[in-house]
Amino acid sequence: MTDVTAGRSALADLSQKLGVDIDSELLELALTHRSWAYEHGQAPHNERLEFLGDSVLGQAVTVRLFTRHPDLDEGSLAKRRASVVSTVALAEIARGIGLGAYVRLGRGEALSGGREKDSILADTMEAVFGATYISVGADAAAALVLRLVDPLLDDPDRYGAAIDPKTSLQELAARLGAPPPVYAVTATGPDHDRTFVATVQVGVVTTEGTGTSKKQAEMAAALRAWHELSDRA
Repeated sequence: MTDVTAGRSALADLSQKLGVDIDSELLELALTHRSWAYEHGQAPHNERLEFLGDSVLGQAVTVRLFTRHPDLDEGSLAKRRASVVSTVALAEIARGIGLGAYVRLGRGEALSGGREKDSILADTMEAVFGATYISVGADAAAALVLRLVDPLLDDPDRYGAAIDPKTSLQELAARLGAPPPVYAVTATGPDHDRTFVATVQVGVVTTEGTGTSKKQAEMAAALRAWHELSDRA
């Protein structure tokens, strides 16, 4: 799909993937990044929906963890919640449904690989949750969150990788007899809006990750490398 992927057919296709009949105007807004809005006369963008969706996500995951793990204390529950609602984990979920293809980005952001940036994917995923809440209500929004998050919670290996991708990658490399991961990070953009790109090499596997911090970029690259190594194992 090209830049303006939020046409009727694309919106209908995404709604079908999500299994929720979201109002088309709200869904289009949820897919609109601020870079697109700025290039189109300061049009509305998805950051307010993202704000709402963050709360929808957090509540749904909190309730699921609380009811599923009655033996865990507050600290353990908080740690698990933080891992599942993290940028890295949300970006993985977004990639699983091909969300990047539907995001409306400004030309510069699109040319710089914005559809693969963890921060954009995670923020858009939250905005979709927010749009779902407004369009069809709290129960349907929570159900969508859990439908997308549960596979991560139910897979111990993937869950562990989402919690701590760098450690998981190092441990997997050791088990496979591969050399330890080697990271390199570059940064572009002004100080107030830096984009970091991390590259990690583990033997013949080399992957990249982006983020708004060095740590976030390294975690994104590590999670991708972990998936590639896992597929080869």
